[in-house]
Amino acid sequence: MTTLYDLLEAHVRAGSLPGAVGLVARGDQVEVAAVGAQDAEGGAPMARDSLFRVASITKSVTAAALLILVEEGRAALDDPVGTWLPELERPMVVRTPASPVDDVVPASRPITVFDVLASQAGYGFPSDFTLPAVQELFTVQKDGRVPSNFPPADEWMAALGRIPLLYQPGAAWLYDTCSVLQGVLISRITGQPLPDFLAERIFEPLGMADTGFEVPAAKRDRFTSFYRPSGDGGLELADGPDGEWSSLPALPLGNGGLVSTADDWLAFSRMLLAGGVSAGGRQVLSADSVRMVTTDHTQPAQRAIGRLFLEGQGWGFGGSVDIGRTNPWNVPGRYGWVGGTGTAAHVVPATGAVTILLTQVAAMSPEPAPVIRDFWQYAANA
Repeated sequence: MTTLYDLLEAHVRAGSLPGAVGLVARGDQVEVAAVGAQDAEGGAPMARDSLFRVASITKSVTAAALLILVEEGRAALDDPVGTWLPELERPMVVRTPASPVDDVVPASRPITVFDVLASQAGYGFPSDFTLPAVQELFTVQKDGRVPSNFPPADEWMAALGRIPLLYQPGAAWLYDTCSVLQGVLISRITGQPLPDFLAERIFEPLGMADTGFEVPAAKRDRFTSFYRPSGDGGLELADGPDGEWSSLPALPLGNGGLVSTADDWLAFSRMLLAGGVSAGGRQVLSADSVRMVTTDHTQPAQRAIGRLFLEGQGWGFGGSVDIGRTNPWNVPGRYGWVGGTGTAAHVVPATGAVTILLTQVAAMSPEPAPVIRDFWQYAANA
């Protein structure tokens, strides 16, 4: 019988990955496999507590943090975000998605907190990257796997505010940009830097001691190197332990800026399965908020615009929600997401399962890598 270690070790042996950490949990039963090395140059062996750039699975944490503020009455789902983000108070929208960026009309209504949480504000990426407004967005919404691409929040917001929306607020599901907006919104509402708020309200209560936007020097011996596929079929170094995450970025990215470990992410995942309660009994998020995070908020027409990313599934707050059994691992209600650094994390409320895969090789398209699909297949049969 193939074990999780066997599955991951086969991909390492084939040369597609330097190493990986995989975790499959059902209740108190947890299977963990750490295989390969933390870098492709034969460095330290991969370990259960190795640190990874988790990329877009960060989105779930950011959405949960914003909902804490909604619970506390510091913002409401139907509040216009222009209250805190004046750059977006009176947005313009391209007349049609294919229109030039100077052919615009006023937004039919304000962008709300709900729109930003549900990735329906009108900013973000559709399946068609060639649209003029999308090409313009690429000049501001850059690759989050390089945090230094982003200027401080006020400068970034000013640049974004000059770009028209691709769709009217609420009309489309669009990828990525709204999660950055969530992080900025949290900071503006609270007056706190996003790293401080997340540490105080999520990481510390859950015991996520290794999760954050930077890796201190004392932990860098556990920090994996990050690679991109090279043209010759090998791997080339994109970032090392003393690189991008060695200090706090100018803009802590709510869409993908966190570093974490498998066990830290297990703590966050179990909190979602427990209705917002930590393993130590602390109420981190209300049960109602957890339901909002893990409930599909999309309509078919909205999903069609983002089908390249969603692959026929829905979207809650900060992650996808399975609505159809298109693959063996798609269980209605399964919630989670993938990261462009080769990561994936999901919870299955119907079974109480948690699946987490952390690798260190960049995705070159929205389609999950073969190792991720193999991992999901394994977890579905575990």
